Amino acid sequence: MKKPILAITMGDPAGIGPEIIIKAVHQKEVYEKCRPLVVGDAAVMQKAVKITGLPIKIHPIHKVSDAQFTPGYLDVYDLNFPGLHKVAYGKVSADAGDAAFQSIRKAIELALIKEVDGTVTAPINKEALNLAGHHFDGHTEIYAYFTGTAKYAMLLADEFLRVIHVSTHVSLREACDRVKKDRIIDVTQLITDACRQFGIENPRIGIAGLNPHSSDNGLFGWEEEKEIIPAVNALKEMGYNVTGPIPPDTLFAKAKCGQYDGCVAMYHDQGHIPFKVVGFSWDQKTGKMSSVQGVNITLGLPIIRVSVDHGTAFDVAGKGIASPDAMLLSLDYATRMANNR
Repeated sequence: MKKPILAITMGDPAGIGPEIIIKAVHQKEVYEKCRPLVVGDAAVMQKAVKITGLPIKIHPIHKVSDAQFTPGYLDVYDLNFPGLHKVAYGKVSADAGDAAFQSIRKAIELALIKEVDGTVTAPINKEALNLAGHHFDGHTEIYAYFTGTAKYAMLLADEFLRVIHVSTHVSLREACDRVKKDRIIDVTQLITDACRQFGIENPRIGIAGLNPHSSDNGLFGWEEEKEIIPAVNALKEMGYNVTGPIPPDTLFAKAKCGQYDGCVAMYHDQGHIPFKVVGFSWDQKTGKMSSVQGVNITLGLPIIRVSVDHGTAFDVAGKGIASPDAMLLSLDYATRMANNR
């Protein structure tokens, strides 16, 4: 099978994105399964090479066909942004936000015209993005807008736990109002299709309740009876392997132990908190994160988009200590999705 070309956006140049990309592509396993191509600024990536001290040479290009895809040389689709020499690590700036945004747009463009087989995104800073005049909540909304996608959802995934959300970046009050039968059906179909792309033939999906104890038959709310249970029943009639509504404090523990291949969370924090508890490892001796695992996948798009599920980490940017684990996992998921699409 021909190895897929993956466009990796550099992320905010003031954050850890460029550094974790360099650390990831230094791993021999990356070039054995895919052909990585960074979209961003060659000078920024050269600066990241210096910070990491790794023996990688930057190869600037202006079209995909000029890429070498050779270990030890990192191909960078060079957009050559002016003003980035003024950007300091750990500082919010409009120049950095614009460069991150334009890199994402170019990666989307390359994927839509099929010059690359998938995209992987490094973290961006939402404040910098908006300072630059790009008023989006994040990567997911940027991808949905520029691909013309109406039905989409965020999937969080690591090796064992996969979580999709009925709603994400809205207030908790509005999130409760968005728990609707049709939306639950849509996201369950999306996570089932995604699991099949990961190589799981008959995915077992657990659907969370909204209220404590999934409302205890109406004692603590009505959303389970009126929206969630009808969605579960409809999905079963369509042939989906689903169970629910399951109290969230039980669902995620069972999923971690392998009883479910995917979980449907009703709102942002319901899904994000257990996922990050599992994926983030803290080193008590150093007082720093030793590993940050987990990826964020946007489902429903006409192209593949996988991202690390952590932020720009401005507090450690430029110090050469950021972990590339989530970037390596992102490249692995994007490769599997491209190969099984």
